[in-house]
Amino acid sequence: MPSRAAASGRRVAVTGLGAVSSVGWGVRPLWQALRAGRTGLGPFSRFDHTRQRTHVAGQVPDAPADGARHQRRRARLSYCERFALFAADEAVEQAGLEAPLETVRTGVFFGTSTAGLLESEWFLERLWRGAGGRPGLGLMASHQLNTPGDSVARHLRSTGPVETISSACASAALAIGSAVGALRAGEVDVAIAGGADCLCAITYSGFNSLRSVDEVPCRPFRQGRGGLSLGEGAGVLVLEALEHAVGRGARVQAELLGAGSSCDANHMTAPHPQGIGAAQALQHALDDAGVPAERVGFINAHGTGTPLNDASEWAAFVRTFGERAARLPVSATKSIVGHLLGASGAIEAVATVLCLEACEAHPAAGAGPIDPAIPVDLVLDEPRRLLPDLAAVSTSLGFGGANAVLVLARYSGEAV
Repeated sequence: MPSRAAASGRRVAVTGLGAVSSVGWGVRPLWQALRAGRTGLGPFSRFDHTRQRTHVAGQVPDAPADGARHQRRRARLSYCERFALFAADEAVEQAGLEAPLETVRTGVFFGTSTAGLLESEWFLERLWRGAGGRPGLGLMASHQLNTPGDSVARHLRSTGPVETISSACASAALAIGSAVGALRAGEVDVAIAGGADCLCAITYSGFNSLRSVDEVPCRPFRQGRGGLSLGEGAGVLVLEALEHAVGRGARVQAELLGAGSSCDANHMTAPHPQGIGAAQALQHALDDAGVPAERVGFINAHGTGTPLNDASEWAAFVRTFGERAARLPVSATKSIVGHLLGASGAIEAVATVLCLEACEAHPAAGAGPIDPAIPVDLVLDEPRRLLPDLAAVSTSLGFGGANAVLVLARYSGEAV
């Protein structure tokens, strides 16, 4: 049976990338930190966490004076929107497109889990405690989960479909998968796909109450790891039908070959211990892409650093790749930027494209031996060379068992 990618007759190109993370505003500082294995996790000040049990996160630094593209609107934007708009602008500029996009059949597909929840916390704090006077209702304007994607659509004047997916840590990867479907179906020629999220007290408190947060920067797949580290920011990819990108002379940075998803249907918070749901999503994505497991040469893992998630993900790798699982280079982007929750699949898709372009897998941050019970070939210390003709997978395994996987590869230059 042919893959859905082959059946549609439309290939999907990546022509632009945008990023905001704890290591800086833009793709360039992200790639510099990834190549160096330098973490952006540490002390933070986004909200008062003095009464929390941990005090580490990946906070986005203040925007540089020459990089705050939305200064005149900042007072009306939530942090999440600021991240989303900057990353979208950067990706569109890199793709060689010009806003407004109303003359191009463009859709916006976004994932998030917090949107303007931080600003809603500010509103309630001022309302209940009388701090700073009567709170303005403008603080609640970004509370709805669709706010980041809608703001991007308005800003770029995109008149096609606008979709927001909020399905825990799989949100942005699912949104990117939805964009792939729309491009293949011919509903759009260009898709602005990604996600944005912001640190806030509610999510930080929730994960701390579950004892899922490490007291030091997260250490995916390491022996003695103690949990995840939350982060914030945005990742955006400009996706296009390949013939559309080639027709306008765009530089194709990678191809997005396929996407797959599944649900563990197992537990409210814990992943399936045998990784059955994650393995199903991996296989669905490979089938969708028409890529055999043997062609995969690199994994950008979900790699949260929690004992249960890392073990479950390793089990999924073994189910999918067999004995090759222990020889596949694995990167752990969350060790650099933290867990961006609903945006994690987007920032990690951006990282995966950067690795494919450079033909190298980025090293993980942190120290300590690999857990002998989950012997992944974690890239350490310096970038690892990758074979240019092999595909990569980026996994997003959401809280409660929502799983999404993307399959990407370098563009071969083959005729459309």
